[in-house]
Amino acid sequence: MLDVALLPGEYVVCRLAAGTPLPPALWADPGDADVVTVSWTADGISIICPSERAPAQADLETDWRCLRVVGPLDLAVTGTLASLVDPLAAARVSVVAFSTYDTDHVLVPAVRLAEATTALERAGHRVLR
Repeated sequence: MLDVALLPGEYVVCRLAAGTPLPPALWADPGDADVVTVSWTADGISIICPSERAPAQADLETDWRCLRVVGPLDLAVTGTLASLVDPLAAARVSVVAFSTYDTDHVLVPAVRLAEATTALERAGHRVLR
C-alpha cells in the first residue's frame, strides 16, 4: 500500500520547440505542493507544471490533476510506478507518469479524477486529499 497525495490545482503538459528558452515563471519559488518537471530532446522541450505557470507560447494539454507518492522512496524499490499505473489502466484512465529523485508522480485527466482515485483505493492505496 502506498500513500498518494492529490496535489492542489490543475496541471498542464506542455511542448516547446527545441532550443526555446524556458520562461522565468517556471523558476519562480515553488509552493509547498507545486511540482515542475522539464525534459528535453532534439525534438523539443516537455514541461509538466501547474496551469498558472504554463509558458504562453507552448502547445498545451490541459486539465490534469497530479498525484504524488508520499516519499521519499528508495531508488532501489521496484514496482512502485507499476502499482499505480496498472489499476489506472484497468479503469481505462489515461496517465502521464514521471519520477523525481525522491518519488513518483502520475497525472490523470481532471474529468476522470474520481475514477482514478477509486481505482487506486481499490488497489489498496490510500489517496490523501
